Amino acid sequence: MSVYERIADLTVTVESVDRRRYVSETTSAFERTTTEFRLSGDGVVGRGEDVTYETADHDALVETDPIDLEGEWTIADLSAHLDGVDLFSTRPPTQPHFRHYRRWAVESAALDLALRQRNESLGEFLGIEPNPVRFVVSTRLGDPPTTDRVEELLALDDDLEFKLDPTPDWPEEAFVTLRQTNAVRILDLKGWYEGTDVDVEADPELYRDVFAAFPTAIVEDAAVTAETRALVEPQAERLSFDYPIDGVESLRELPVDPGWCNVKPSRFGTLESLFETIEYCQANGIRLYGGGQFELASGRTAIQTLAALFYPDAPNDVAPGAFNDPDASPPYPTSPLAPRVDAVGFEF
Repeated sequence: MSVYERIADLTVTVESVDRRRYVSETTSAFERTTTEFRLSGDGVVGRGEDVTYETADHDALVETDPIDLEGEWTIADLSAHLDGVDLFSTRPPTQPHFRHYRRWAVESAALDLALRQRNESLGEFLGIEPNPVRFVVSTRLGDPPTTDRVEELLALDDDLEFKLDPTPDWPEEAFVTLRQTNAVRILDLKGWYEGTDVDVEADPELYRDVFAAFPTAIVEDAAVTAETRALVEPQAERLSFDYPIDGVESLRELPVDPGWCNVKPSRFGTLESLFETIEYCQANGIRLYGGGQFELASGRTAIQTLAALFYPDAPNDVAPGAFNDPDASPPYPTSPLAPRVDAVGFEF
């Protein structure tokens, strides 16, 4: 029986639905807004975080009434019901994939509530022992790009590892310094983004420099174009994809067979798609690591929990929130993160 088939029949009693908004500055120089969906029943609360990036979409949500999910459901029945619910009823989302983000918030809150009503963690229910989670710190080099933050963090903890976003304006000395640290595990080329603030043009020179300077690192979201194909295809074993992955079919449709997949649960929308994709990757030799979306609340513990159960030893982009908080100060948490022995629901 698959993971989802085991979860699908879990019963959950929902008595009310509420929401809470979170806002925080980030070390990537933007203000993050998220909304946590809170489903209550039998004296406990299940939480799931909507990580939609546009604040305007969260503003529009404030103007809508909470969705009506009152009643007793199985996880599968609740998910089927959501197929007919417009979670952006005030206006369409700024980006179509934000529908997945909000759907994930509701479904993960329902699973969290179902488990809490049983007083069990996800690992206990599945019979999987959570392991300490290795994490990487995701950061940018700034404008103009410097390696200062990486070096500052390594001075505090020389065991830290990093996920970085190379851009064509990285100076040669940045490549040299970062390679010498031997701490860079993932490089995100962001070649699949369109119409966002983080788009990076598929620059063959940048790709060549990245592949050469970091010969053992995972390279994420490399665009396969006429100009980059000859560079990208020989690197397939260490390629990973994030942005286009929202289910098994999106993996099958990639222009190369990747060695890795970045699991960002919000991208999948439904619990069924998430767990189906994890099991597809496990069956097809595609290695996994967890990814984050600047979660501010329960979404971060959810991604840490999934990592602890399914890919704890990978370079997981699930670092504690202190690394994204410009007001945080040392000491910072160290890797690996140990799960709590008394966790319930989707708690880590």
